[in-house]
Amino acid sequence: MKYGRIRDIRNDRGLTQKQIAKILHVSQNTYSQYEIGTSRFPLDAVVKLAEFYEVSMDYLVGLTDAPAPYPRKRRQP
Repeated sequence: MKYGRIRDIRNDRGLTQKQIAKILHVSQNTYSQYEIGTSRFPLDAVVKLAEFYEVSMDYLVGLTDAPAPYPRKRRQP
């Protein structure tokens, strides 16, 4: 995972680690560890960040340089 991208997108949006930690329901210290790579991001946190930033999970983890999220799949009735 490209941890720098997580930090860069947060900084680009003018947000603090504390603000993002609150969204993820973790401490600021835990979020800081995610950003620097000493702790792994849980999948649910990556999903939540992708939704919050309106980018794809692939973009957050460095698999693509295209930030646009994929179209949502329609739910079957």
